[in-house]
Amino acid sequence: MKLLVLNGPNLNLLGEREPGIYGTGSMEDCLKTLNEAFPTDEIVYFQSNCEGALIDRLQQARREGIEGVALNAGAYTHTSIALHDCIRSLPFPVVEVHISNVHARESFRHVSMIAAACCGVVCGFGLDSYRLALEGLKLRAGGGQKA
Repeated sequence: MKLLVLNGPNLNLLGEREPGIYGTGSMEDCLKTLNEAFPTDEIVYFQSNCEGALIDRLQQARREGIEGVALNAGAYTHTSIALHDCIRSLPFPVVEVHISNVHARESFRHVSMIAAACCGVVCGFGLDSYRLALEGLKLRAGGGQKA
């Protein structure tokens, strides 16, 4: 499968930003682990701090054979109706990803504007949340139960 891992604002600072919440691992470490865990799949990565760039990247994915997306929209998860609308327009599934358990944090993080457009949500498992999201996408593609 060709899978997109898409990260939103401030996730370029993984390993440096609030390690008590997000851990000390970098996204480069995570991508290495993902490529080892899914050696027959192509994993494409993109990160932006800009909402429009995330939407542009999702729309571009429509034209390049992407079959599923693990999306950590960061704070845009809680604010972006535009991302919600974009996800709903896609011909492939998207899993919402969070490194931390957002439900154990500030109340404003308990509401997701994108969850209803996604096929599933994974949160609270650290960087392993990305692997779990990709496993879910692969199960879904292989005829597993729909979320």
